[in-house]
Amino acid sequence: MKLSSVLKRIGYSSSGLRLLSTIAAMFIISVRLTSRFTTINFDAAKSYIDNDKPFIAAFWHGRLLMAPTGWPRRIPLYVMVSQHGDGELIARTAAFFGVKSIRGSTSKGGANALRNMLKALKAGNFVGITPDGPRGPRMQAQMGIITLAQISGAPIFPATYAVSRRKVAKSWDKFLIALPFSKGIYLWGEPIFVPRDASDVILRDKQLALENQLNNLSKKADELVGVEPIEPIKRNQNFSQNK
Repeated sequence: MKLSSVLKRIGYSSSGLRLLSTIAAMFIISVRLTSRFTTINFDAAKSYIDNDKPFIAAFWHGRLLMAPTGWPRRIPLYVMVSQHGDGELIARTAAFFGVKSIRGSTSKGGANALRNMLKALKAGNFVGITPDGPRGPRMQAQMGIITLAQISGAPIFPATYAVSRRKVAKSWDKFLIALPFSKGIYLWGEPIFVPRDASDVILRDKQLALENQLNNLSKKADELVGVEPIEPIKRNQNFSQNK
């Protein structure tokens, strides 16, 4: 059953969302405790964290599930979460891991969310964005994250995770559901800097650079744990949401 169908059945009630978010958090914790995760290429991002230099963490929407467990718990992280119904479930689940939510997306509440993300960065906090969320196309970076990096001066650090035991949902993002007793990795990429005076051409180049790096990281991570890589929707390819 689709997540949206479950949420409609419980009417997005507070008690229902509390129950579902608790179940989701307990499942994530069980995966983390029963699996062996390795973190790769974290040194550059860790240097920024250790020196209190904020950055923007970028990860695909389909790789959301285990993302909070790959972040240092002692460091506050603000993540943009959509204002759609399932966004409330994501926000409540993320809160179990100390992740704070800023509501909005490219399709709804985007300008306000961007301002709040900028405030968080200016206050010295770290933020996270799914650049293909909340509705795709899958594994294609939208321009919002590039604009945020340009205005704030903060670099973008691409990141992903992969597991050897998984289910891949039949959703637009091919949401990756990690299963217990897996071999897993968190894989970080190299920082992407966006000049404040960047031209439209440079902004487009940075957008594609982020997209390509995230896709290459995801492919490499899947291969390292021995599973078939999840393919992105190619640009200019017809796209229909499968929700």
